[in-house]
Amino acid sequence: MPPPSDIVKVAIEWPGAYPKLMEIDQKKPLSAIIKEVCDGWSLANHEYFALQHADSSNFYITEKNRNEIKNGTILRLTTSPAQNAQQLHERIQSSSMDAKLEALKDLASLSRDVTFAQEFINLDGISLLTQMVESGTERYQKLQKIMKPCFGDMLSFTLTAFVELMDHGIVSWDTFSVAFIKKIASFVNKSAIDISILQRSLAILESMVLNSHDLYQKVAQEITIGQLIPHLQGTDQEIQTYTIAVINALFLKAPDERRQVSLSFLWSCFFLFQEMANILAQKQLRYIILTHVIRAQRAINNEMAHQLYVLQVLTFNLLEDRMMTKMDPQDQAQRDIIFELRRIAFDAESEPNNSSGSMEKRKSMYTRDYKKLGFINHVNPAMDFTQTPPGMLALDNMLYFAKHHQDAYIRIVLENSSREDKHECPFGRSSIELTKMLCEILKVGELPSETCNDFHPMFFTHDRSFEEFFCICIQLLNKTWKEMRATSEDFNKVMQVVKEQVMRALTTKPSSLDQFKSKLQNLSYTEILKIRQSERMNQEDFQSRPILELKEKIQPEILELIKQQRLNRLVEGTCFRKLNARRDNSSLLLGTHKKHSVIQGQHCS
Repeated sequence: MPPPSDIVKVAIEWPGAYPKLMEIDQKKPLSAIIKEVCDGWSLANHEYFALQHADSSNFYITEKNRNEIKNGTILRLTTSPAQNAQQLHERIQSSSMDAKLEALKDLASLSRDVTFAQEFINLDGISLLTQMVESGTERYQKLQKIMKPCFGDMLSFTLTAFVELMDHGIVSWDTFSVAFIKKIASFVNKSAIDISILQRSLAILESMVLNSHDLYQKVAQEITIGQLIPHLQGTDQEIQTYTIAVINALFLKAPDERRQVSLSFLWSCFFLFQEMANILAQKQLRYIILTHVIRAQRAINNEMAHQLYVLQVLTFNLLEDRMMTKMDPQDQAQRDIIFELRRIAFDAESEPNNSSGSMEKRKSMYTRDYKKLGFINHVNPAMDFTQTPPGMLALDNMLYFAKHHQDAYIRIVLENSSREDKHECPFGRSSIELTKMLCEILKVGELPSETCNDFHPMFFTHDRSFEEFFCICIQLLNKTWKEMRATSEDFNKVMQVVKEQVMRALTTKPSSLDQFKSKLQNLSYTEILKIRQSERMNQEDFQSRPILELKEKIQPEILELIKQQRLNRLVEGTCFRKLNARRDNSSLLLGTHKKHSVIQGQHCS
């Protein structure tokens, strides 16, 4: 007969004694079970004891988590969390350096347990640790030269315990002093510092920025991106990961003008945001991350991949403002951009104040050229950019393409303006829809996911990666349009194919924009059709036995139906215009006899 579900068989250890095999009744109070265990070893004051897992976690057993105990679990009888917290609180204040070091080591390990953490925090343990960081470093500064390893370990264990305790979310981050922030920042700003101290200090700064709006400004005043860059040039990937995490945190929490704050604070934060945006766009940071992180001779772990993904998302989110900005048809500076597009494409005078020729003639010329450029509104193309998204971002991309890839731009515009109206690929409309599509693919304007690590190395290879991304894709769109022999009615179909081409190329994680371009070259429209067909055929549903049997049964009937439809079409006939019919519109209807034996014809109007 199997044992009741409430009975769990475990082994319990006690130092200096043989382990005991016990059956724990989960219906009994935990205190009663602990008393029973203590009585078995003749230990008094059972309230000073507790059970914890004997594995590497050493987590305490509580009424909340006792149901996680499984048959065969090994437990350990130990001092209670309250007793442990009290003892450690006293030991870390010892005058003996060795005793203090050992106590801080134990504290760093035990602080991972939320039960112990709560007890230690109740003793005002967080304040004690912060005081040790603020004043203890000066207190032992004279001893650094003779006891440097001991001092480094002591500070490392102190910061580790602090991080573990704060991770439980019991204490608010808003309670810390400026002196503590300055001290932590000083560890990061030092050129030579113990790796473990640097790692914990970076982790603390990241948490401060992410968990407190007030601390963001204080941290931003102590830490600059320039001071963080040297940590990216090292070889320790963990330090690099924490460094990028701090950059991301500062960038993510930088306030904007929509926040309800005082005017003076608003201006200070606005300039901090602008400075950070500019630094992120600079070549130095991008190049260092590309060289020392992405292209380093080692695999990128999941946490680093996540931080690179976050940085990628936050960088692209700088485009959101332009993406959500409508064009003002009355803004002359914005209208001049459209004039510039026309001038580059057709090498003609496009100054709005040009007095040569009549006004009507110039309007007619502009309308004709705007039609060739593929705008929907030929008279006032500014109206094409009033939809958000993509707003002004589309016009920015078009101008970048026209200036930095001028030959390709002119070729696309002139090539399409020479086609029949229904077969031309409208550059203006295509650019607007493509920009919108690329923003959707890259999720511009969305906050980064907490679990995603899908970063693309190629976006770290160029200062204007989004614009270059657009330039490659607009040329792909024009190429695909020709391959599909598309007409204006096929515009949405072409966009769907282009999206699939881009998505499939991105999944290969090309290391550069040139490699991305090469991947697209191999994903022609014909290749996309083959891939689609192959994927459909490889689906389990289509290869299942019932489907194959049904296909075999109905295939002859379908083939016969197709044959009859074709023969009926031949009998119905088709009108063909006579080759020598120059003066009239006479045509000839050609078709087969009902018996399909001969071809017959007759005049048709």
